[in-house]
Amino acid sequence: MSDNETSAEYIAEFLDGPLEGEYVPRVLVDGRPDERVGMIAAVEGLESVFWYELVDSREVDGQQRVRYRFDAGDSDPVEPDDEND
Repeated sequence: MSDNETSAEYIAEFLDGPLEGEYVPRVLVDGRPDERVGMIAAVEGLESVFWYELVDSREVDGQQRVRYRFDAGDSDPVEPDDEND
């Protein structure tokens, strides 16, 4: 990579919600991180879609890190199945 090029990837950090504490490599689109990220994850054996909104971006050890906050209103509900507990 030349001095004029930047990394085509960044690390998404999930601050809260079902993916709290997860770090996921993602690809920059047009040189920028996604403003909104949809992630699919299994919660108690059921696949669900969770939406996250960009909070801020910073550089850590030469790598771009972007923090995302959970958008519960647009995400699938996360409810325990009390019948099977």
